Formats: sequence, structure tokens, C-alpha cells
Amino acid sequence: MSQQGYVATPPYSQAQPGMGGYPSGFAQGPTQPPYGHYGGSQQAFSAPPTGLMKPPMSSPPGMPPPLASSHHSTNGQQNGAHPQMYPAPPAVSAAYGQPPPPAYHSMASPAPAPPPAHQLTNQMSSMNLGSYAPGTVQGSQPPSNTMAPQPFHSPPPMGPPGPQSPLISLPQSPSVGMPMESQSLGGMGRPFPGPPPPGVGGFPQPGPGTVGQPGYPPQPGLYGGPMAGPQPGFPGAFPGATAQMAGPPQKKLDPDSIPSPTHVIEDDQAKRGGQVYTTNLRGQVPPLVTTDFTVQDQGNASPRFMRCTTYSFPCTADLAKQCQVPLAATIKPFATIPANETPLYVVNHGDTGPIRCNRCKAYMCPYMQFIDGGRRYQCGFCNCVNEVPVFYFQHLDHVGRRVDFYERPELSLGSYEFTATLDYCKNNKPPSPPAYIFMIDVSYANIKSGLVKLLCDELKTLLERLPREDGAENSAVKVGFVTYNKILHFYNVKSALAQPQMMVVSDTAEMFLPLLDGFLVNYADSRAVICNLLDQIPDMFADTNESETVFAPVIQAGVEALKAAECSGKLFIFHSSMPTAEAPGKLKNRDDKKLVNTDKEKTLFQPQKGVYEQLAKDCVAQGCSVDLFLFPSQYLDLATMADVSTHTGGSVYKYSNFQVEADGEHFLSNLRKDVEKAVGFDAIMRVRTSTGFRATDFFGAVHMNNTTDVEMAAVDCDKALTVEFKHDDTLSEESGALIQCALLYTTISGQRRLRVHNLSLNCSSQLSELFKSCETDCLINFFAKSAYRAMLNQPLKTVREILVNQTAHMLACYRKHCASPSAASQLILPDAMKVFPVYMNSLMKTAPLVGNAELATDDRSHQRLSVMAMGVEDTQLLLYPRLIPLHTVDGASEAVPAAVRCSEERLAEAGVFLLENGHSLFLWLGQACPPELVQSLFNLPSLAHLPANLSALPELDNPQSKKVCSIISSLLLKRPSAMKLQIVRQKDKTEMLFRQLLVEDKGLHGGASYMDFLCYVHREIRQLLT
Repeated sequence: MSQQGYVATPPYSQAQPGMGGYPSGFAQGPTQPPYGHYGGSQQAFSAPPTGLMKPPMSSPPGMPPPLASSHHSTNGQQNGAHPQMYPAPPAVSAAYGQPPPPAYHSMASPAPAPPPAHQLTNQMSSMNLGSYAPGTVQGSQPPSNTMAPQPFHSPPPMGPPGPQSPLISLPQSPSVGMPMESQSLGGMGRPFPGPPPPGVGGFPQPGPGTVGQPGYPPQPGLYGGPMAGPQPGFPGAFPGATAQMAGPPQKKLDPDSIPSPTHVIEDDQAKRGGQVYTTNLRGQVPPLVTTDFTVQDQGNASPRFMRCTTYSFPCTADLAKQCQVPLAATIKPFATIPANETPLYVVNHGDTGPIRCNRCKAYMCPYMQFIDGGRRYQCGFCNCVNEVPVFYFQHLDHVGRRVDFYERPELSLGSYEFTATLDYCKNNKPPSPPAYIFMIDVSYANIKSGLVKLLCDELKTLLERLPREDGAENSAVKVGFVTYNKILHFYNVKSALAQPQMMVVSDTAEMFLPLLDGFLVNYADSRAVICNLLDQIPDMFADTNESETVFAPVIQAGVEALKAAECSGKLFIFHSSMPTAEAPGKLKNRDDKKLVNTDKEKTLFQPQKGVYEQLAKDCVAQGCSVDLFLFPSQYLDLATMADVSTHTGGSVYKYSNFQVEADGEHFLSNLRKDVEKAVGFDAIMRVRTSTGFRATDFFGAVHMNNTTDVEMAAVDCDKALTVEFKHDDTLSEESGALIQCALLYTTISGQRRLRVHNLSLNCSSQLSELFKSCETDCLINFFAKSAYRAMLNQPLKTVREILVNQTAHMLACYRKHCASPSAASQLILPDAMKVFPVYMNSLMKTAPLVGNAELATDDRSHQRLSVMAMGVEDTQLLLYPRLIPLHTVDGASEAVPAAVRCSEERLAEAGVFLLENGHSLFLWLGQACPPELVQSLFNLPSLAHLPANLSALPELDNPQSKKVCSIISSLLLKRPSAMKLQIVRQKDKTEMLFRQLLVEDKGLHGGASYMDFLCYVHREIRQLLT
């Protein structure tokens, strides 16, 4: 039985040289592409069953010759041979691979006869790729009537979460149209009942009401062709769709007929937004990260803490290898919990500490099974039977559940905390509260730009808002201050002093701390001395001519200070330029544009080994995290300078050519967020799994001393870690797959705690279940991180090829094993992955993965490092920005206008659009923007009066201005980092920066449009299947 579909017949019977703007390795049909994971055994796709495809034939005039059928073997690999394994990208949101529920619209409504074929030619466009002929949607019953065309602008009707998958019909050499299984996307037509027309072997027959034309089957209206007859040899024969085009000019597929992330996001919000999501079911797929929902923890961790690439793991390693879908989870252990959800409970078992399995050391959780009247329990992870400690004993009820089940968070909830005992502390001593050390580069560049004065003024108020435990009057965090250029100045700010005292260390080779008492103090006690110091610093260095700086000794000094105080903490370093002064960690300029697009390009992103590598280890050992604020005017080797931050759970912020007027507010907003956010220190995390699979790889701003312990000097509410899993045995459908993430850390007040997150997944021997339970946003997070790690060891061209090959491999596997039989000319996508290709194409166009000498190396390194620590919602927004039409704002309504697709085609000359991706925020003004709109937003008579470099909207007293300002400020509140508003007018030079983020279009620095990429992937899939 098959699913209702969305058919696309692509124009790619032949490789298109140079297609999609990827310089090389993207266009030619690869001869033996490195499909699948590196280092795996060869695995060939067998030919589709007979009856699916026409026998080889010559092409009609005007069409490219048919593809020679070639057997493409794939290189499915396990981890091993190569340093990096690339799982296939998630399929886009389409069919779930099981028989579909009945079609969404009433099956009884009669369809009007299709309009004449010539209407299709109206869609002609300058696409050099050949055209897209829309195909029909497939129903679950053989129809006899053609489908009713229906415009595609409204979001697709949402069906039940049952099986479906989109078919996209892309025109090409004659072949049988094939149903795409999937959601009936609105406007792709609908199935109708009636006896199947007579047909031969699944070839489409003209339906009633259409006029046949030799070699050019009738094409109804804008969407869909006539339905085909049953295909012999398949149970519940499924109608095919015509996709044959010859002679006449080829038309372009309507962009609205290919899957749209904005529709998928809106549909999920409409279906699941505003609802309570209870976590009591194993393996349930949560709402999308873009949907607003409330979580009620009933035994599995909230999706805010953990999301998976699929919630149904394959039972065997062979199945996992076959489908190429990576099995991974993205874990954000400190994710912010909204005010309307319950904070985590803290369980205190006193001196005995948390209860754990004797064998595998998993912590007590809902997956432990109590037996023997409650005296023993069987571990859900390793099946070991353990004695229940006397103090913890409780009777069982009639269903075998403890009587105190609902009173104990660790038995009934997915996430909770334990108070840790001294066994969990360094040297068996309770930890001290953490310290924040502010280290300010006072070289010429930072003094001249006004940064030092701006920062010192801000710190006077910011230190009042240091993070504190709920209910505490003051923060327990201690503070210290260092200034530096070629030498370091430490300040004694003891509360007893009338004036701060400065101590200078000029020997940067042997770094030591010149004072113990008075360097780290409690801000509330020393407020007067600290304010005095902050007033003096800008004046003290006002006349400096020193332009050289040191860097590694500054971090070393911070680590030494924390060691001396026996505490963990954070260094906030405000630095201007490459450290060129004679000292450990001195760097030289190694930026070389000639390496771009060569095999040595990867060296630009590799940090310099030596001093910084050792520093990172020292920092992690001391629980010292480094947050770096950079203000460069030229290259400073960010790949090396940020290396310590990225291994210590720190953040890196970069403000090129910093000017106080233009960038001051942006910098201060980031600094405030950074200082005030929730954070845990000196953290160590372990991910345990039930038998049959294990965690094998970890991606994030972390340090790994061994293969299992993830060490983080600090972990905050925005940092996420992505963990990949591999089978080491068969999993059982009955017991499922269990994951427990345990994080040991020190709180902001100096208490040692264990935070535990548990998640249970389904296991299945049916690949259709796996594809149905995929989560595109989590998959793309995994691919982004694994690609960004791989680019340190492999040429970018290879990394991009692997990404495409994995995409094709995953989708080919779905097509072969889960989709209903259909013509090769249709692209079939699993419903849960139908927008996967958009995200994958967008990832390949990001600055780190595009070899282009115009892009600054430091900017590329910065994005690469930022993404490594991102959670699922951040990568989703980065790879598919939100484009909001502000000219449609209704001042009287609360609603934000629905986002439109990220493409130039969606812009309107008379419109105003807001575009955000979590890092950049643009306000785009069309040339023909009406004067009254300009007046209400800017208080100016027309766009011509708009000053250059305007970076904020005035708050005016009219409904439109108030609404737009409130939309922008609510966006800024939600995002982890601050964004600087950039106002661009259509056709201005600065518009290029804005256009780079229209990810459905061709990339400015290389990279295919979404449509071209879909065609390319489809061609790859067909090669795999032949």
C-alpha cells in the first residue's frame, strides 16, 4: 500500500556541468562516489523490482538521452577507516513509510476536467536546468479521474501523523511517473475514487477529459497529470503519475510545489502549538523546536534538554548501515526552563548520596524495575539486579510500582538533580563558589576606540547583576581585575583599602600571581574600591602608545589565580589584536588566500599546537572557562586564539573594526547576557545507554581526556553537546533504547550537584518506523557539527561530496525500502524529512564550507566554532533564517506576520522585511516602500532621507511603530546572543550581506539554489537505485 504523494519529475537525466555553482566535485555524476560512512564495506542497491521502470528506450526528439543504467555501489562505512563519518541528512517532511490513512479531502467530490496543457507553459522561466513537470498526487485507492488543480499558496493541509511522503515530479527523459509518498501538499491535487482505467504495466493512461498528444501526455492545469492504472505485481496497485515530456519547451516547476520549511513550521505550530506535551510515552516525536508548547515531565526528559535524530532506533547495526541515518542526540543539559514549567527538583539522600546500579553505575531513574516485594531492583541499562538500601525501601502496589512513586522525582520524572556528597568533589573537599575575572587589553587600539572606557562604565552596573541562587540576596561569585598589554597589571581591591593597588608582572614567560589576599573579592563588600578602580583605568592608560599584546600569559594568570583560591570560574577577556609581543603563545600571520580551494585549506582552521593546547588542558583541570571578546581590525588567527574557549565551554564574540557609536550597544548586550546567564562549573558528563548500543562520538565546546568522560570547565544554558551512538549488539523492540545523561557540576553558589536527564526510544526492525520518527532539525545539527569537524582533516570538496552522498543515500534507502513502487522520475521524500534538502543545501553554502577567497578566514573560523556548541533551535534558525513581512503588520493585533520563504522571489518592492538567523538581524526596505510606512517607522518623509549606518528604529507613538519595535525586541530577548540591527535599502551595496541569507537562492559565494540542489540529489538517488 502506498501513500499519497507529491511528485516531482526532475530535469536531470544527465549530469549538468558546473551545476549549482559548486566549483568542483558537485556537478559531474561521480563515477564511484564515496557514499555513506567512511570505511564501510561495499553495499550495492539492487535494481528496483520489475514493473517499476520502463525498459531502456531511445528518447523522443528534443530530450536528452536516457541514463545508461549503471550499478553504483556504495561505500557504507562504520567508524574506523577515516577520522570522520558522515551520516546521511534527514529526509524532508514527507511520508512516513507506512500505508497512509485515507486521503485528506473528501474522496467523493468530483474533479473538474483538467485545463488544457498549454497553461503549463505560463510557468516558463530562465531556468537553465530543464523544467519541472508537476506530477499527480497518489491516493490510497486507484482513481479514475484527474485531479483538481488547486493553488499552492496556502499552507498544505495537515494530515494525521500517519504515513505519507511527498512526490515531486521533475521532468526528464520519458519514464513512468512515480508517486511520491507523502503528505498531500495543498495544491498537488487530490485522489478520487472510481474504477482504475485500463493500463499496461503501470504506465500512465490519459484520464477522462484530457486530450492525448503523441509523445506528450496531457498535463492538467498547474499541478499533476492524469492518474495511471494499477501496477501489476504490487499489492494494492498504486497509480503512477505521468511525467513524460518531449519536444515542447520545458516548464519550470512552481517553487510553491517543492517542500517549504515555512509551511512545515506553520503546520506544526497549528497542530501542536499552545498544547501541553507530556513525556510519558517511549519514543514519541516531540513538536518542532520552532513550535511554542509546554512540557509536562512524566518520565522522559523534556525535548528542551534532549532531542534525537530519530526516536525509533533500528534494531541491528546492519539496518543502521543500510539507512545511513545517523543515530544521535543533541543534549543541552542546562537549557532554560520557561516560567510556566516546573523547575528541576533537587533530591537529597544525605550522606549516602545518589542511588546507583552496582555494575554500570547508572543513577536511579524511572527505568529501574523493582522486584521481590520492593527489596531489589533490576537496572534498565545493564539488567543487573541490585539490593535496595534499607533507608530507601518501599512496598510495591498491585501493579508492582512503589507506593511512593509520585513522591520521588527520580522514580517518576525524566529530569531531576541529586545533591552530591564529598565523594563527588575534588580532593573530597566541598568546592568554593566560582570567581569571575575581568581581563582588559589596554593597548593603544582598545583605548583609542573608546572600548576601555565603555567597558569600565558598564561594569559598575553589571557587577550588581552577577548570577545568584534563587532567593539569595547577593551573588556568591567573587570578582577580580587584570589589565594588560605587553605586561600584566593585577589589582588589589580589598574592602579595607581606601584606594585600589596595582601590582605589575613584566616577566610573562614565568607567570605567577603577585598577590593572594585582595585579588578575588566579594563585590558587595568591595563595591567602593572597585568603582574607584573602574573610574581610574581609562585615565591611567589614556596616553599609552603600546600596541603590542600578549595573550597566553593572560589566560595562564587567570588559571593561577583560580588555583590559588581553590575555586573554579570564568575569565572574561577583552582583546584587540594578534599577540605579537615576545612571550609564550606569540603568533604570526598565517592567513593565506592562495590555500583556499586547495587540499591545504584545512590548515587555516587548525589551531596552532603547543602552548594553547596545554593551556586548554590546564583550564579544564581547574574548571576555568574562557569567554573571549575580540575587537580586531585585521586577521588575528581566531582559530588558535579561540581554541581555549572552545575546549572550556566558553563563548567567543567578535566585533571587527569596533566603533563605540555603531557597535557599543551590540557589545554591551552580549556582555550582559554572558555575565548574567545560568551556568554550572567544573562539569563532567557521562552518557550511559542500555545494552546493545553505546555513545561513540561527541561534538561540542568540550574536552575529552578519555572516550567516555566529557569535561567542561563550564556549561551554560545555551551550550549543547551532540552525541553519536553505534550498535554493539541487537536491540529489542520490546525493551527499546534507553539513554541517561548525568552531569556533575558546581552551582553558582558553590554546591556540588548531579543533574540527570533520561530518555527512552523505540526500536524497530522496520526502516519505515525509523524514517517516520526522524527529526530534521536534529539531523541537520548533527551534520553541521560532523562536517565542521571533518573540515579540519579533509578538503572541503570531499566534505561537501560526503554531505550530498549521505543525503542521496538516506533518501534512496527510503525510496527503495519504504516508499510505494513508482517511476524513477519522481523524487520521493519521507514526510518527517521533506525539508531536509533545504537545510543540507544551506549548510553547504555556509561560510566555513564554501571555498571562497573573499570570505575572511577569521569569520569562517568563528562560525565553525560557534556552531560546534549550538543546540538544535540555533542551527535550525542559522540554516533557515526567518523572513518576516513587516509591511503586513496589524498594529491592533498581537500576532506576528507569518514568515515567508527565504528567497528573493518573496520580496516585494513596496514591502519591508525583517530577516534574522540568530546572529544577524536585517531590516530590508523595498525601493517602492510607501511614504506613509516610512513616516510611521522612521518619522522621515521618504527613504531618500534615511541616514546611512542607522542601526536602531526610533520608538514612535503610532501602532505600526510600536508593533514593529515589540517584534524586534521580543526576537532579541529570545536569542542566545545579541544581534545588531542592520537597515538595508533595496539596491544598496550593503544589500549583498542580506542576500547571502536568502538560502533558497543561489549562493553569492558559490552553492546551488534549493531547486537545483533537489534536482542534483534526485539524480544521485536514481544513480544509486539503478
